[in-house]
Amino acid sequence: MSSIAFAIRMVKVYSFLRMTKKEYVMSKQLLRCGTSIGANLAEAECAISKSDFLSKIYIALKETAETLYWLE
Repeated sequence: MSSIAFAIRMVKVYSFLRMTKKEYVMSKQLLRCGTSIGANLAEAECAISKSDFLSKIYIALKETAETLYWLE
């Protein structure tokens, strides 16, 4: 699954949680971390150095771990 497709799914999960479950705090956090994965990967593609690239990749990895935490 691409990071864009994943972000779209996170937006749908967020909408479901807000409308169906009336959940506002965790759903917002899940939306933020779940959609930032792809944004950080996109930034990594335009990195100006190897260290900048690795920094963005590691941020995406950390956001992925946080997303998994909230999904559990």
